[in-house]
Amino acid sequence: MDTLSKEELKKLITKPGGQCISIFMPTHRARGDIQQDQIRLKNVLGETEERLSTSGLRSPEVRELLEPVQNLILDTPFWQTQSNGLAIFRSPEVFACYHLPFNFKELLVISDRFHIKPILPLLNGEEGFYILALSQNKVSLFQGTRYSVNEVELANVPDTLAETLKYDEPEKQLQFHTGTPRGIGRRAAMFHGHGVGTDDNKDRILRYFRLVDACLHELLKNERVPLVLAGVDYLLPIYKEVNNYPYLAADGIEGNPEGMSVEELHKGACAIVQPCFQKKQQKTADRYRQLAGTGLTSNDIKEAVPAAHQGRIESLFVTIDLQQWGTYNPNTNTVHPHRKAEPGDDDLLDLAAVQTLLNGGTVYAVDTKKMPDRAPLAAVFRY
Repeated sequence: MDTLSKEELKKLITKPGGQCISIFMPTHRARGDIQQDQIRLKNVLGETEERLSTSGLRSPEVRELLEPVQNLILDTPFWQTQSNGLAIFRSPEVFACYHLPFNFKELLVISDRFHIKPILPLLNGEEGFYILALSQNKVSLFQGTRYSVNEVELANVPDTLAETLKYDEPEKQLQFHTGTPRGIGRRAAMFHGHGVGTDDNKDRILRYFRLVDACLHELLKNERVPLVLAGVDYLLPIYKEVNNYPYLAADGIEGNPEGMSVEELHKGACAIVQPCFQKKQQKTADRYRQLAGTGLTSNDIKEAVPAAHQGRIESLFVTIDLQQWGTYNPNTNTVHPHRKAEPGDDDLLDLAAVQTLLNGGTVYAVDTKKMPDRAPLAAVFRY
């Protein structure tokens, strides 16, 4: 089971063609409901096999392609760790499964690329953030989204506060190393200290936090997302004195992080950053309405899909709970929507979203009721 990060999602988006199978289905957290989920996947695979055979794929090729997904049906440990939804991606070169906190509607898409719109809420407005947990014994860094949180690790760091401060020029001793684990991005920065927390030690804490800030500056220098501090009340203002990261959140999570679970830290950070993200999304929706009629917006899918390919879309809203099937010819920039899915069709909403992301735009995949107008798509153009 993989962890779906922004990086992993972009890999799925940019994978080459071939028969790409995307399966989305609801699942149950309760172990007693495992059999229902197994039967559901078995039925979806039956439909998948039939559609692949109809497309001209030979039976041995179909069996080989579906074998790793077929093996999941009787994999009891796999079904005992479910969340609200399951996403499976399979092609001749890719096999990835993700337990996700989404109540998916059952959906099967077979195309020359993966269908990713149902999981785009993970990237809504690039809603990422970091948590810097400060305590007397260690400092830890976490990278999070609305739905997940993972540690970010630095190596070759002095183990204790005393060890860090014994150097004449401690800044020169601090080195960092990032790795890419099986989860999201980089992994955790761990610092250990003792004897902190009194006014007499404030200068020592400041020196130590300057090292932390220098390390974070190198790690986060290309980031534009909030950094939320977590720690007892006397440490937070001390860190703010040395902080050079311009996106430090004004509010922090108060309390000793050593006594908090990762889930509690994540919940606390979400409560702080989500209003900011919602404000950003609302501001984008308001801008769409204000620019209506100027030629810088469109809810016409025939106009938006070519614009997405051309890199003209700055911000895009797409409805997550329906599909608009059809075809797009990039050579002629023509879009042909269809009332029902036909062989060779794409979900044009998904296509517009993918191309917008690849060209550096922002995508908000939302419920229909949260769209800026009644159309299933709403675009703000760069020009």
